[in-house]
Amino acid sequence: MLFFFAASAVAGGASRTLASPLTAAAQPDLRGAIDAVDYRAIPESGNRKTRNLQQMIEQAARENVPVFLPPGTYRVSNLTLPDNTRISGVPGASRIVYTGEGHLFSAENVRRIELSNLVIDGGNRRLGDYAGGLLQFTGVDEVLIDNCEIGGSRKHGLQLERCGGRIERSRISGAAQSGLYAVDSTTLSVTGNTVLDCGNGGILVHRWKKAEDGTVVSGNRISNIRANDGGTGQNGNGINIFRADGVMVMNNQISDCAFTAIRANSASDIQISSNQCRRSGETAIYVEFAFEGAVVSANMIDGAANGISIANFDEGGRLASVTGNVVRNLTLRGPYQHEVGFGIGIAAEADTLISGNVIEGAPRWGLQIGWGPYLRNVVVTGNVVRKAPVGCAVSVADGAGTAVITDNVFQETSEGAVLGFQWEKKVSGEMAGGGSPYAQLTVERNRVS
Repeated sequence: MLFFFAASAVAGGASRTLASPLTAAAQPDLRGAIDAVDYRAIPESGNRKTRNLQQMIEQAARENVPVFLPPGTYRVSNLTLPDNTRISGVPGASRIVYTGEGHLFSAENVRRIELSNLVIDGGNRRLGDYAGGLLQFTGVDEVLIDNCEIGGSRKHGLQLERCGGRIERSRISGAAQSGLYAVDSTTLSVTGNTVLDCGNGGILVHRWKKAEDGTVVSGNRISNIRANDGGTGQNGNGINIFRADGVMVMNNQISDCAFTAIRANSASDIQISSNQCRRSGETAIYVEFAFEGAVVSANMIDGAANGISIANFDEGGRLASVTGNVVRNLTLRGPYQHEVGFGIGIAAEADTLISGNVIEGAPRWGLQIGWGPYLRNVVVTGNVVRKAPVGCAVSVADGAGTAVITDNVFQETSEGAVLGFQWEKKVSGEMAGGGSPYAQLTVERNRVS
């Protein structure tokens, strides 16, 4: 069944109305929209048509109606979106192609911007020095991007600063930097997207200074994230949380990242739950540096250099719960030389509960508890560790604090189930059965087979 929508526009000082057919299934909510054809912002347009499209967007925002782009290719650049912009097209058919020399879309200090059902193609053309991404929004209370395809950016695909809103059901690919870079966000949700084939990162949630952020990153598929700019972890991460507190990372599918599937740096009160992490080049889930408060639970890790690391007590990293995770198929190979080495299932240093996890195939240590003097109040209980040379390596170096290691099952740990280490050097015999010679350690009721 067909219906008609009215497209009203102002051209040459005269107002007119035209009718256009549209299938109800394609665009049932665009009654009253302004049609790009009515403004001569037709496909295969040039600089003059860019001006027409800019005028159309401004007119629609003033009249509080959406802009509809019929199927075709619109070659434009340097569009500035006013408050209350809504642009929609036909999914997969309305293509906006960047022609270079600046940016494609930008908006600053407005309340609401909405883009839906568009293909947005950067063509790998140069962006201006001032432009951080193909789409760049700053100080927008509510950015709504739904069912769009964003590709071919020479920098970030989408850059948000001081923005809230929702990025959902969209596909972001081929960005030279990251797919999505969000800094100093407020009430932002990133859900149900596909991010792939990016040069340095997938989804980045950062802040200039450590503070509450509250972004939710859930239900996304992220794959093939490289680290073209190198480093030891600042690049190559599927999801990277930096200085942003109160973030939730849940139910994501992440694979083939050069470094980490999920990396939280100086991010307090973070929840990392029910994610699938496959074939990570370094540590699959990393919580590091100055954080207080982390929950890492019910994640599936298959293939990585290290599984889960709760690190940097020397930098203030502390207070975590690591429960119900499955870690398997690790490797000794990593992307750089590491002081501890790779092939470790789960590592933690301070004020942390490690419980109910299953680790299989850690070629160095199944569990690493502390490092040198950096150990305090770690409880390890009810875990299963299989096929690791050392089941649990616990630090007994000078200055190391308290650990409790009880009621775990160790199987096929050829060098020992629970052993004491001073840094990388083994200094104890088997302690799994109880009777630890170290006053700060409680080791009992473990089963070794």
